[in-house]
Amino acid sequence: MNCGEPHDTDCSEVLSEVWLFLDRECDKDRRAALQTHLDECHPCLEQFGLEEHLKALLARKCGGDYAPADLKARIRATIVEIRAED
Repeated sequence: MNCGEPHDTDCSEVLSEVWLFLDRECDKDRRAALQTHLDECHPCLEQFGLEEHLKALLARKCGGDYAPADLKARIRATIVEIRAED
């Protein structure tokens, strides 16, 4: 997606990272860049709003469900294994 306006950060890049932004999983500089873009770009802000509402709905309907400890451990082990291969 591209709104046609010039931005420091491309619209498609911002939208591909919107979940990282919502989950506060990006560093402070990246978060600031994404926030600046959202403040300047109405189409991206609208899409962000949809994603934010979806996240809130999921939290409401699925909140309280936690992954079992053994699943978390297997996922961590797989991530470590994949990183070691790179």
